[in-house]
Amino acid sequence: MTFRPKLSPFALCLPMALGACQAHQSAASTATATSDTAATTSETTATATKRHCPKARAHFNRAAVRLNLPLYWMADANNDGTPNPEEIAELLFYPDSGRFFAEGKPTAELQSAIARVQSWMKSPVFPEGLSDDELRRRTRVVAELDQGQPILVRSDLRGLSEGEKTFVRHMLAVARAIDAIYAIQTGSDALQAAVAQDDPSSQSLYRRNWGPKCLAPQTENDPDCKAIASGAELKVGVYPASLQDADGAFCKGMEANPAFADPFTVVRPGASEGELTAVPYSEAWPDLTRAVAQGLRAAADALQTVEGEQALQTYLRAAATSFETNDWKPADEAWAAMNGRNSRWYVRVGPDEVYWDPCSLKAGVHLTLARINPDAIAWQDKLTPRRQALEDAIAAKSGAPYAARQVSFQLPDFIDIVINAGDDRDPMGATIGQSLPNWGPVANEGRGRTVAMSNLYTDSDSLANRRAGAESLLTTASMARYTDSSNPGLLSTILHEAAHNLGPSHEYKVDGKVDTDCFGGPLASTAEELKAQTAALWFVDYLARESLISADEAAEGYVDAITWAFGHISRGMFDGSGRPKHYSQLAAIQVGFLMDEGALSFDPEAMAANGKDKGAFTIHFDKLVPAADKLMAQVGAIKAKGDKAALEALVDRYVKGSVVPQALITERLLRNPKANFVFSIDL
Repeated sequence: MTFRPKLSPFALCLPMALGACQAHQSAASTATATSDTAATTSETTATATKRHCPKARAHFNRAAVRLNLPLYWMADANNDGTPNPEEIAELLFYPDSGRFFAEGKPTAELQSAIARVQSWMKSPVFPEGLSDDELRRRTRVVAELDQGQPILVRSDLRGLSEGEKTFVRHMLAVARAIDAIYAIQTGSDALQAAVAQDDPSSQSLYRRNWGPKCLAPQTENDPDCKAIASGAELKVGVYPASLQDADGAFCKGMEANPAFADPFTVVRPGASEGELTAVPYSEAWPDLTRAVAQGLRAAADALQTVEGEQALQTYLRAAATSFETNDWKPADEAWAAMNGRNSRWYVRVGPDEVYWDPCSLKAGVHLTLARINPDAIAWQDKLTPRRQALEDAIAAKSGAPYAARQVSFQLPDFIDIVINAGDDRDPMGATIGQSLPNWGPVANEGRGRTVAMSNLYTDSDSLANRRAGAESLLTTASMARYTDSSNPGLLSTILHEAAHNLGPSHEYKVDGKVDTDCFGGPLASTAEELKAQTAALWFVDYLARESLISADEAAEGYVDAITWAFGHISRGMFDGSGRPKHYSQLAAIQVGFLMDEGALSFDPEAMAANGKDKGAFTIHFDKLVPAADKLMAQVGAIKAKGDKAALEALVDRYVKGSVVPQALITERLLRNPKANFVFSIDL
C-alpha cells in the first residue's frame, strides 16, 4: 500500500498564515497611500497583521527546526510578515552555528538559509524515490519535532567588560567539550554517522534528543518514529554494550557492586574474559576532561581583571583540577562558598544528575552558565533564619528513625540562564530548580547550593500555552485563583530545592543503607523528588501562617502546583524504554492523593473554564492544607524508613491505576507544543 505523508496541522496552514501577513501588510500600505477614509481600513488591517504574523513566526521557527538550521525569528519588528536579518537570532549548539552572522552582521549565507526555510514552509518536500517505509519514518520524525516549540533564551552581553566577554568565550569552548563528553555518556556519539545526510529533520531530531529515539509524548512509543532507518539501538557509553538489556535487569548487578555504582566511574571490560572494572571519568575520557580543565583555567584567568569575581575564579580552578583528578569534593567546597552576594555569575560544571542513566547511577556532565538575578536576596533574607525550623518540621512529620540534624545550606539564588550544555540541555522543557551537589561532605552536611531559573517559561508564548492548558482542565471558579505571574512558580521551586537539603535525602542511611540501596536507583530518584515537591506544597501553609505570603498568594501557589502537576502528567509515566519519568510519577501521586482526600475533584459533566471542554477539575482550597499535611507524613515516613513497599503502593494506585484521568489530561495539554529552549548570545 502506498503511504502518503500526513504532516502536522501547522504545515497545512503555513502558506495561508504567511500569505495573510504579507497580504494584510500590502493592503495596509495601499490604504495608507489613499484617502482619510482608507486610514480606518489601514488601522483595521494593521490589527489583522499583528494577529496573523506571530503565527507565521512560530511556523517559521518550527520549519527551521525541521531543516536543522540555527535560525530563530525573534519578532516581526517592522510588521511586514517577513523574517528580516535584523530580526533573526543565530542559535548555539547546531552543526551550522557561526555561519550566518560575522561580527554582528549577516553573511551572504543568511538570506539563502531564510529562503530555504520559507520554501519548506510553503511546500515541505521529501526526496523522490523514497520507499513507503522510509517516507513513513520521515513523516513521523517531523511529527516528533513539531511537538516541541522553540523558545529563545537570548542573552545580550555586549555591555560586559572585555575580561568578562573573554570569560564567556572560554565558557562556550568548555560547553562544546561538555557536550562531547555527554554525547559519549549517552552513547549518541556512536550512532551520529548513521543518520542520513539528506534528511535534515532526522539530523535535527538526533541533535535535539541526544540520540535517535523519539521522546515527545505522542511519538515516543511509535515504532516508525526514529532518526535512523535501520533502527539501530542506542547503548549508553558508561556500561559495556553487551550487558545492556532492554528491561534494565543488568542494573541490579551494577547497584550491587559499590565500585560499579560509583557515580563518577565508567564500567568497562577488564583484562580477562567476563571481568569488569570501574574506570574514573578522568581516565575514561582524558583528552576531553583535559580540554575542559584548560578551558576553565583560561576562563578564570580572564576574570583576573574583573573586580569582585575572586570566588568564581577559585571555583573555576578547583573544578578544572577535579576534571583531571576525578575528585569532586574540592570543587564542591569552592562552589558552596559562592553565592549571589560574592559573584555576579552562576556557574556549575561537572557530573551531577543521574536521571539520564537507565540505572540512575552515573552522574551526567553538564554546564550551567547564568547571571545572578538579585531578586532572590529578599527571599533568602526571609527564609535563611527559618532553615532549621523547616528541617525540624520535616523531621517531626517524617518520624523515626530519622532525627533532625543541623542544616546550613544556602537558600536558592535566582539565576537567569545564559546557556545550558550537556545534561542540562533537554529535548523539551528544562530544569527550573536544582539543589546540588548530590554526594559528598557538602551534600551530607547540608551545605549545598540551590537555584531557581528565573528567566525560563516567562516568555509570552509559554505563558499563553500554560494558561490555555489550565483553562482546559480547571473550572472557572478554580481559574479565578490562577495567575500569569512567575512568583508562585518561583516560590515553589525555591521550596522544592530547599527541601532536597531537608529531611532524609540521598546521603541519609537506614540500617546502613542509602536510598538507592533501599529503593533501587530509579525508584530512589522518584522518592526524593516526591519528597521535595510534597514539601514544597506542604510549606505553603507554613509561609502563610508566618505571614511571609498572603492568603491570596497561598491560593495562587496551590493552583500553580496543581497546574505544574498536570503538565508533567501529560508527558506520560514511562519513557519509550519503560523507564519511569520521575516528575510525571510524583505529579500523578500528588494529584491522585489530593483527589482521594477531596482537595481536588473531577466532574465529567462540569465545563472547563475555556467554555469548550466538558469534564473539569475543581480545587477545594479548604481541604488542601490537611491533605498536604497527610501526604507529607506518608512520603516523609517512606523516606525515613526506606519503605519501598509503601512507595510502590502509591505508584500502583496513582501512576498505574485509574484514579487520575491521565488520558484526558494528556489529550488537552498536548494540544499545545512543549517548550524546546534554544540559546543565543550577543557579545
